[in-house]
Amino acid sequence: MDFENLTALVTGSTTNGAGRATARLLAERGASVIVSGRDSERGDTVVREIEAAGGTARFIRADLADFASVQDLAEAAGPIDVLVNNAGIFPFAHTSEQGTDTFDLLFEVNVRAPYFLTKALLPAMIERGGGSVVSISTHAVRQAEIGAGVYSGTKAAIESFTRTWAKEFATSGVRFNTVAPGTFISDGVVNIAGREAVEAVGVKNSVLGRAAQPHEIAEAVVFLASPRASYITGATLAVDGGRTIL
Repeated sequence: MDFENLTALVTGSTTNGAGRATARLLAERGASVIVSGRDSERGDTVVREIEAAGGTARFIRADLADFASVQDLAEAAGPIDVLVNNAGIFPFAHTSEQGTDTFDLLFEVNVRAPYFLTKALLPAMIERGGGSVVSISTHAVRQAEIGAGVYSGTKAAIESFTRTWAKEFATSGVRFNTVAPGTFISDGVVNIAGREAVEAVGVKNSVLGRAAQPHEIAEAVVFLASPRASYITGATLAVDGGRTIL
C-alpha cells in the first residue's frame, strides 16, 4: 500500500482512459483519491466504482480551460501528496488550417492549467515534507505527427516544466516526472477515430504490435508517483510499446 494515508488528485479522470485507470489504481494502492473533470455524473460514477472496490474517493468538478476553475480546484482539493496532470485535449489540425481559437484552447488546457495547478498545490506538498507530480506527455514530442504540431508543442512544454521543476525544487522532497504514452485505447481517441482505427495504429506503430490499454499507462504513472521511484525526478518515461524506436 504505497499510498496509504496519502491524498492524490488526478485531473481528467472521469472518462474511460488513463486518468480513470490511474485514479482507480491509486485508490487500490491506498490513496484517498480526488477525481476531477467537467462532467459531474461521470465523476460520481468513478467515485462509486472506487468505493465499491473498497477505496476512498471524492469528485471535484473543474473546467481546466477556465483559469478561475483551476484556482477553485486547487482550493477545493486542499493539501495533497500526489498530483497527476492527466487532463488534456488534442484537436489536430494541419498548420495551414490551424485556427487561433483552438490554438489558444490547447495551451489553456494543456499548458496553463497544469502549470498553475502545480504552482498552487506545491507549497502544501513542500510543507508536508514531500510529494510527487506526474504529468502526461505524448510520443509525438519525439516523433512528428502531421496535424499534431500545436498539441505536441503543448506536451513539449509539459516536459520542459517537469525538468525545470525537478531542478528548482530539488531539495524540497517533491519529485516531478512525465509519462509519454504511445497509442492507447481511450474514450477520447476512440470517439474521434473509432476503435478499429486506433487498434490498427497500435499494430502498425509499435514494436509490440498493439495499442496499450489504459491500465498499462496507469501502472507507469503510479510507479513514478510511488516511493519505489524515489530516485527518479525530471524524467520522461516512454510508455509507447517501442513506438519511438521504430
